[in-house]
Amino acid sequence: MSLSRRRLLIWLCLLLVPVSLGALRGSAQQNGAQVENDVSYGEAGGQKLLLDVYRPGGEAKTRPAVILVHGGGWSGGDKRDFEPYGRALARQGYVAFSVNYRLATKEGNKYPAQIDDVQRAVRWIRAHADTYGVDPNHIGALGASAGGHLVALLGTRDTRDNSDPALAKYSSRVQCVVDMFGPTDFTVQGPLSEQAMAILYNFIGKTPQEAPAVYREASPITYVDKNSAPFAIFHGTADPLVPIGQSQRLYDALQKAGVESSFTKFEGEGHGFQRPETNRQFALEALTFFNRHLKP
Repeated sequence: MSLSRRRLLIWLCLLLVPVSLGALRGSAQQNGAQVENDVSYGEAGGQKLLLDVYRPGGEAKTRPAVILVHGGGWSGGDKRDFEPYGRALARQGYVAFSVNYRLATKEGNKYPAQIDDVQRAVRWIRAHADTYGVDPNHIGALGASAGGHLVALLGTRDTRDNSDPALAKYSSRVQCVVDMFGPTDFTVQGPLSEQAMAILYNFIGKTPQEAPAVYREASPITYVDKNSAPFAIFHGTADPLVPIGQSQRLYDALQKAGVESSFTKFEGEGHGFQRPETNRQFALEALTFFNRHLKP
């Protein structure tokens, strides 16, 4: 459930397409991304939680932020997978935070470890907004596959674990969400491949029959209401791992609740986007969406 680094590099190039060549050269010279790797945003289960920060260069000022959440079936992937996204967003005037979270294994780190960590990251960003020049009221989220699932929860669900007094006053909600082919409703039985079912079992630790309430709790669609964040959803019609119906269900629920949302279907694309024209359209739509909701 992860994107290849090659596809991410394509996205990096395409994200900068809307900028004129002259402006792009100036941006690269004056506002190249400042990168800070392996910043600790907490500890959980005896594991240090780390993120990478990508900041615009040039004159310091308060900027909107985007949290980037990698895929990998909740059991793989790494924050460095989204380095091209982070650098590209920094060049567009955002402070980007690419986060690691606890990965599910056979032995542990089952749900809700992942959403607890990602929600902690958003709250940590707000707590350290002055340090990183972030506008705490303008934070967006982007995630792919399993990361799409987690950012969808950021846009729909309130803080699950509020046990850390240092973060108690900070919200984990984001102001907008870019969801790339993330699963959204685990209560729907089929059509799922054996691979998808195995990934889900490793993530939850039980079958849907054994723990229906947990599957419902882990589903972003459970929490959709009029207060949900605006969504931009992207999915390939030929996705063999996460059926496009998962995104359709989320979009329909958002529309019914009166939440601003869009759903872009890429004909013939699978789990991840291969064609340059698809990546170009995605990059333009995602950046336009972030600019509309995060740049006052």
